[in-house]
Amino acid sequence: MFQLGGDVRTDNLKEAGVIALEQRTYANSSEQLQLSLYKFKDPSGAYEFYTMGLGPNAQSATVGDESAFYLSQAEVLIGNFVLIVRPSSLALKPEDLASLAPAIPLLKAKADTTPYPPLKSYLPTRWRAFGTERYAQGIFGFENALNDLGLSTCRGLSKDVGFQDGAEAIFAKYKGQHGSGILLLLDYPTPQLAEQHLHHLEQALPEALKRSGVTVERKASLLSLVFAATAPEHAQAIRDEVNYETQITWNESSHKATDPPIFTIMFKIFLFTGMFLGIATGVGVAFGGVRVIIKRLFPGKVFDRPENIEVLQLGLSGKKIDPTDMY
Repeated sequence: MFQLGGDVRTDNLKEAGVIALEQRTYANSSEQLQLSLYKFKDPSGAYEFYTMGLGPNAQSATVGDESAFYLSQAEVLIGNFVLIVRPSSLALKPEDLASLAPAIPLLKAKADTTPYPPLKSYLPTRWRAFGTERYAQGIFGFENALNDLGLSTCRGLSKDVGFQDGAEAIFAKYKGQHGSGILLLLDYPTPQLAEQHLHHLEQALPEALKRSGVTVERKASLLSLVFAATAPEHAQAIRDEVNYETQITWNESSHKATDPPIFTIMFKIFLFTGMFLGIATGVGVAFGGVRVIIKRLFPGKVFDRPENIEVLQLGLSGKKIDPTDMY
């Protein structure tokens, strides 16, 4: 294990949640490869670090979960690991990456299987320029993405995104036959937080961007902005490609095959309701009958004793009310 340092992205490691860095050099005749293996606390942090190293000249490779290939280095994303390969010469050959294939299953066996952030799957694949993706779960990654994509004038937005509330951001450049733009997606834990930060971002947008047609749109808990669009219709076309759909789950009770027939259920309902009414009626009649019998056998001895009866008199007449006259 080595102390962290010496990498241009070292400042991003803390935000991404790096745990360890291991470096080894492998030689084959005159060729040497330096491997740097970064381990992060979860795949989201690894994905942030991986996208931060992407460049517009990168080529996609088929090693690991995702990989990018340059002449000077290659990056491989495997769960919560990021493997960086640097050759001793200036040119990295495809066969150098192919030689890593036997080691990939070993890394996958030790990698965290937690899914990557959902934002990764929301990005449209159509018209996307590979190597321009930038994922951020904090202010440093967000501002670094703005600088990489030529949006340094928007750095003031970082404090209004709401990373302290659990927000996540992802950028990507898009270039089609008729236009281009830079898409920013912001994902929030709840639609209420998304609505709150939508108003914050609308107020924080520089006037130059507002005049150029940049707007903030919300769909459930997802906000979208398109920068540097060649035309408003191109910005809308990019937004329409976003792979995000809201879902409402309603767990409604239903009749199962093992449940008794509906006629049996209704019969039992009426049967037990009738039994309850019959018992209640019988108890009421019995109580009333016993009371009447006792009053006849022992008048004024058990029920309605005169000394226990009080009558409120308004005094409209001079005659005093006798309680026994009421029975």
